[in-house]
Amino acid sequence: MQFIARVFLPFLLLAYIATETYLKLQYSSLCGEVGCKLAGELLNFDPLYLNYFGLAGVFILMILGYLSLKSKLYESLFFIGLYGAIAFEATILSYQFVANPQPCIFCLGVFSSLLLIALLSQWRHFAITLATVLAIFVGLNTLAVSKNKAFVTNSGNYLIQSAICPHCKKVKAYLAEHNIPYTPISIQEASARNFLKFVGTTSIPVLVIKEKYETVLLTGDKKIIAHFEEKKNAVAPVQTQEETTNTPVQSSSLDLDAGGLSTDFLSAGASDEGCAITITQTPDCTETNTTH
Repeated sequence: MQFIARVFLPFLLLAYIATETYLKLQYSSLCGEVGCKLAGELLNFDPLYLNYFGLAGVFILMILGYLSLKSKLYESLFFIGLYGAIAFEATILSYQFVANPQPCIFCLGVFSSLLLIALLSQWRHFAITLATVLAIFVGLNTLAVSKNKAFVTNSGNYLIQSAICPHCKKVKAYLAEHNIPYTPISIQEASARNFLKFVGTTSIPVLVIKEKYETVLLTGDKKIIAHFEEKKNAVAPVQTQEETTNTPVQSSSLDLDAGGLSTDFLSAGASDEGCAITITQTPDCTETNTTH
């Protein structure tokens, strides 16, 4: 039984991780769930390196398991490595449960295999292992961790903003004044920050307009306000020829001040349309468009 628990099962786990690693190199996976892709987004490095680390760790665990059959010293090293691997995997998996709407099936498979090895190798201490895993899971659940989730699900206006950004306040005031419905999304949300990073946007506000057949992305208070001003002017009554002659010609870039907006909406200047964002929420919002 000890040979199966300490050598054969780690060998099967090694083959399982090796298969997933090979499939990832071929741009495939054993798990097609969205949770696996979201789990990869939580890492600070390429998820493939985590597979390499797992291969090396399980291989060492298998060698220590074989040597532990005849040596108490290697037996101690085997259990140190095993419990360390369980704690490591429990931390990653627990964070996935907290931050992701779906868990990573591959990670669940690795974690379940490690628990089975621990149970069959030394069942008397298995209760301590479960208590450690439970403590990690409960501890992470007590933290205010931003969740990866979908916000832009139905047609409508979605404003990625911050309560402390003056440019966001201008847009929200404009939308409220003209009774334009929208859904506010805090820049502190993990999904919002990942989306902006993906599209290469480093400032807010950002308006996502989801329609039936297209999705429009507008960045900066001026562009957002100009978009709705243009729509408002498009549905205005058509002017007569005489009215058109007496009306000053507007520039192609829309003179928003002439449209009745108070000057505080455009007080940021022509080159300043948003607040810079970084990986962490900034304490305040400067009047420049450069990244800190």
